[in-house]
Amino acid sequence: MKKKIKKLIPILIMVLLFNTVGLSSYASEQVTNSQQKEQQDNSKNIIDIAVGDGRFKTLVAALKAAELEDSLKGQGPFTVFAPTDDAFAKLPENIMKDLLKPGNKENLENILTYHVTPQRLVSEEILKLNGKEIKMLNGKNAKIEVRNNEVYIDGAKIVGKDIIGKNGVIHVIETVMMP
Repeated sequence: MKKKIKKLIPILIMVLLFNTVGLSSYASEQVTNSQQKEQQDNSKNIIDIAVGDGRFKTLVAALKAAELEDSLKGQGPFTVFAPTDDAFAKLPENIMKDLLKPGNKENLENILTYHVTPQRLVSEEILKLNGKEIKMLNGKNAKIEVRNNEVYIDGAKIVGKDIIGKNGVIHVIETVMMP
């Protein structure tokens, strides 16, 4: 009996350590990953996925206003760092209203194309880019950083990853990036 207990002690210690260093966050990430796997559809392009997702209504409306929707339905590959409706809601109210006006199409296009890179980058590849910059569709660079086991692009935290479509991949961000 004592031998069995002695064998169990290291296992119990490991379980306690994993719990204190984030096993629970790992488990919640696995739930998130399984939910995202349900969203993956290699038969749909990234615009169709964004439209069907429900979290990107403002982004889809902005892409339509900037006349970028058809371009992002194209062959790609694209990686879209997609701000959620909540991310757009963080902007001052007048900014979105102004950007959606026909006279501001160029400014809106500049902001939206700053959220897209003309390459297919899944999360494992993004992690390898820590500390580096990637060229976005608007020609500017956005920096990838990993801080406290969280990944950021241009300061915007990536909160959802690897939503795969036939012409690219979507990563969900919680902030609208400004070039």
